Amino acid sequence: MNYIDTHTHLYTEEYDADRHEVVERARQAGAVALLLPNIDGQSIAPMHQMCEQYPDLCRPMMGLHPTELPEGGAAPLLDEMEQLLQDNPGRYVAVGEVGLDFYWDRSRADEQLSAFERQIGWAERYDLPLMIHSRSAHRELVNALLPHAERIKSGVFHCFSGSAEEATELLKRFPQFMLGIGGVLTFKKCKLPDTLRECVPLSRIVLETDAPYLAPTPHRGTRNESAYIPLVIECLAGIYGCTPEEVAQTTTHNAQTTFSL
Repeated sequence: MNYIDTHTHLYTEEYDADRHEVVERARQAGAVALLLPNIDGQSIAPMHQMCEQYPDLCRPMMGLHPTELPEGGAAPLLDEMEQLLQDNPGRYVAVGEVGLDFYWDRSRADEQLSAFERQIGWAERYDLPLMIHSRSAHRELVNALLPHAERIKSGVFHCFSGSAEEATELLKRFPQFMLGIGGVLTFKKCKLPDTLRECVPLSRIVLETDAPYLAPTPHRGTRNESAYIPLVIECLAGIYGCTPEEVAQTTTHNAQTTFSL
């Protein structure tokens, strides 16, 4: 049973002591690709290094996470990131991880929106999918993305955990996008299973971990890793009334199509 982890940060320091073992466990569990979204300026080098170490498995993305805007302004770092996209056609599978996050505060909302708008432009210019982070920002996200919808190749609403109404709106307004589903789905009090049953076809889902965060039950609260994806697959199989193999096959196809793998 093969699968693709479309969103994992295995290049971060949480894995420095045992990264090779983590990667091998993922291989043994069935991972055929690990997609690595960038976070900030400091994460670029370790992300590239991991992709060079495991070229058959790891593929990088390029973008600036909305909560990682530099204090002095994002423009110089965004310039550097866009130069990498321009100079390395075919190297990056997506523009990501980008988006909006107003969960803690809205003090830099305008800066987040400006950075997001610029990075949406990259997706158009370089014909790449978007890996979108959205937290407590559904309406602002839709408003920012909608004017560009017809020109964006594809993308993922990463770590989706919203309502049925939000899922329905995203799937309808952005038909080329997928919902990224990971360990949150397995949490005891999570309402996401009901949302998926109600309005999200399996054909609109890709798998992800967001490792090192959001490890699925029974590993909740520990460091996440890509080898745990089969636990999410099992949960999805129960929701959709199909076999784990069908879930793995469909979501792998979805990921391959979304990211041109």
